Amino acid sequence: MDMQGANIIVTGGSSGIGRATALLLAREGARVFVGDIDEAGGRSAEAEAAGGAGSIRYFRLDLADMASITAFVASVNGATPSVEGLVNAAGWDKVEPFMENDPALWEKLIGINLLGPIRLTRQVLTRMVEARSGKIVNISSDAGRVGSMGETVYSATKGGTIAFTKALAREMARFQINVNCVCPGPTDTPLLHSQTSAWALRIREGLTNAIPFRRLAQPIEIAESIRFFLSPGSAFVTGQVLSVSGGLTMAG
Repeated sequence: MDMQGANIIVTGGSSGIGRATALLLAREGARVFVGDIDEAGGRSAEAEAAGGAGSIRYFRLDLADMASITAFVASVNGATPSVEGLVNAAGWDKVEPFMENDPALWEKLIGINLLGPIRLTRQVLTRMVEARSGKIVNISSDAGRVGSMGETVYSATKGGTIAFTKALAREMARFQINVNCVCPGPTDTPLLHSQTSAWALRIREGLTNAIPFRRLAQPIEIAESIRFFLSPGSAFVTGQVLSVSGGLTMAG
């Protein structure tokens, strides 16, 4: 699926699913604009893509900060005359029982995982609506489809992402803009490995054992599904939610 010459924003492109997606798209000839709070990771992705058919450019992005979102979009708009795709891959989590949550954790989860993508999407859509063309892929989670122990508010933000995707797809169809959603299951990412409490480790082991393939997903396996939703092959697909979980959530 050729991405030659497409200008695509990928948030969270410094690591994990976002990085795998950015590198995959760059290899296929896209010009990728990575937004992430992790500058070292963003610069590393730039360097890894250097010399390929496409390119990655990093601009700092803090999804919890409206001014940072506005500055990021201005930087991208200054670097390219058009944006054909947006992948909202950035996210954050902390696994612990709901009754142990500090309310500040809720604010952070909602700000990064739900409000941040909403605010960024609104600004990126201005150009897409003018062009009457574009593709948006939101990365939710199977936690947003069926819930996940130790991730109650995280699940709520990801459920909100699914609802946001479906409603926005209805509004944007008249502008020929596709909006779809990928829901990864447990994936072998730095964020997953940052959850090191004994409680979180038990949950991870239980989830891995419950996956029919008996393993975690690799980030590139999620990236391949994201690429489909950005490709010409998905031209008549919008408002859809695709679970990529190794069969963990076959229903729900």
